[in-house]
Amino acid sequence: MMNKRNLLRATALAVSSLLLAGTASAQDFPPKKPVTLVVGFAAGGAADAAARLIAKKLGENIGQTVVVDNKGGAGGNIAHQFVANAAPDGTVLLFGSVGPLTIAPHLMKLTYDPFKDLAAISGGVNFPNVLVVHKAAGAKTLAEFIQLSKKKPGSVEFASTGAGSASHLAGELFNQRAGIDMTHVPYKGGAPALQDLLGERITSYFAAPPTAMPHVESGKLIPLATTGLTRPAYLPNVPTVAESGFPGFEALNWYAFVAPGKTPAPLLDRWNQEIVKVLNDPGVKDALNKHGLTPQPTTRAELTAFMKKESTQWAAIIKERKLTAD
Repeated sequence: MMNKRNLLRATALAVSSLLLAGTASAQDFPPKKPVTLVVGFAAGGAADAAARLIAKKLGENIGQTVVVDNKGGAGGNIAHQFVANAAPDGTVLLFGSVGPLTIAPHLMKLTYDPFKDLAAISGGVNFPNVLVVHKAAGAKTLAEFIQLSKKKPGSVEFASTGAGSASHLAGELFNQRAGIDMTHVPYKGGAPALQDLLGERITSYFAAPPTAMPHVESGKLIPLATTGLTRPAYLPNVPTVAESGFPGFEALNWYAFVAPGKTPAPLLDRWNQEIVKVLNDPGVKDALNKHGLTPQPTTRAELTAFMKKESTQWAAIIKERKLTAD
């Protein structure tokens, strides 16, 4: 009898110590090795600018290096796949984006499920796109641009940061609403798309404000319209697509923090606290606003709900426009 009791006690002790060990490792924060923040686009674009700014402050706050790792290609899907397969130990985070998280799953066969293989941490930043054309395009207003597209269907191109990206869907939504047929040209990020636009090799681009603004200010690019419901403070004289004859038109670009799907909840909670703290920091807010980015800190549940809403919305447009990833 005694032996049985001792055995039970020993087993209970062993189980509880294992549980404690598991919890302790899950809450091992900050991580003992440098943290990698993966970004799905080339260096020099909007996502990159925001990620570097946030990573720097995160590193200062937690006392551990946070390295930004650019993994461009496939509209950001390569980076999302990489993080879905990464070790769930809290040392690999992803600055995920609207395309691979809520658009691509409806466009193509992916090897990851954004809601199962990735775990929500917090919203990051959001911003509208701005439709810009080069000086020689022959359009100074949105109405002129539509006329140009209607005159020679298919001759007007629009660049995007990849098939299934927010800039791609913004263009497709505009094709649908304006009854035009622009040709889609995908790139591996904002920087190369902008280079071809400045070189007048493509007509237009639904660009992220941070990448387009310097060239708008220097007069090299002409802004025709923004894709949010209201005019952003930094472009007060540029109309929205919605107010230019297309009520309700909205195509926001957003980035959010996610981790490998099996990352323990206590670690996800700690990262949420740290990221929300950085996004609420007055200095960070100010710097992001100067880049034309609005901080979007959320709880983990709020981010999941937001992603589900976006996923439903873009699925409907993809179906209606009969879009494919090509």
